Amino acid sequence: MILTLTLNPSLDRTIEVSALRRGAVIRAGAAHLDPGGKGVNVSRALLANKVRSCAVVPYGGDEGRRLISLLSGEGIDMITVRVAGVTRSNISLAEPDGTVTKINEPGTALSAADLDTVAEAVLGAARHADWVVASGSLPPEVPADVYARLCRRFAGAGIHVAIDTSGPALVAAVAARPALIKPNREELAEVTGSPITCLGDAIAGARTLRAMGAGTVLVSLGPDGAVLLQDERVSYGRCPVPEPRSTVGAGDAMLAGFLAAGARGESALVEGLAWATAAVGLPGSRMPSPADIHRDRVRITPVDPALPLRSGG
Repeated sequence: MILTLTLNPSLDRTIEVSALRRGAVIRAGAAHLDPGGKGVNVSRALLANKVRSCAVVPYGGDEGRRLISLLSGEGIDMITVRVAGVTRSNISLAEPDGTVTKINEPGTALSAADLDTVAEAVLGAARHADWVVASGSLPPEVPADVYARLCRRFAGAGIHVAIDTSGPALVAAVAARPALIKPNREELAEVTGSPITCLGDAIAGARTLRAMGAGTVLVSLGPDGAVLLQDERVSYGRCPVPEPRSTVGAGDAMLAGFLAAGARGESALVEGLAWATAAVGLPGSRMPSPADIHRDRVRITPVDPALPLRSGG
């Protein structure tokens, strides 16, 4: 079983537009309202592919109740924790070429009592888990080392921990020696302080994170695919997207697919890329089901450190 923790979940509204023009009145082509948050999306992707998962979700206010209602409607197995604040709402504007402009609210602060309640819920459920996925941004005023502290407690109980976050929270979590981290290109550049312009830069960044304490490093590179550093072996793969619709949740789908396939080797990389590519072809933050996933389109290629990465990838 894969347990997910999302400290800053959201309601995600995705609006499809023909073009984004600042200051203009824009007619929406379609709109989608989905449960949001990285860990929530991982659980949604796993459920869509019949992989057992449980999501720990703090919620508050009318938005929080709507979030729980949407997750219940999808059949997500959940542990809900009611908190004093209000769950955030995010907006994504998706253009026909797959470009997505996101406006994310910061979320609401969690008190020390809220965090203790969430941690106890996670620790109680984690006894039955193979993996705990702690992912997403932190709400305001939550200490940057919260994922690191949880990681040490889980690892001490023999549970594998995957971390997908950014900034100071990622730096602190890496030092706690998680079994797996999944930064994207921008997060990798931020934490290493070096630009990622070619495949060699991504590999060097992954090795830096390994030296800082991470186990396996899976770097998502947007349209340029993904690089996997595991046991000092580097693998690289990519998968074309015939008709991109929304990149929201694609990295979460990649992590879900990688874990569902056992989190080991090129076969797991193929699965992660196939799930992520399928997600990009779907509207909003909808997670792919088996009918959407095409593993045969994934290509694992020789590693060329000089391979340039597309700007904004």
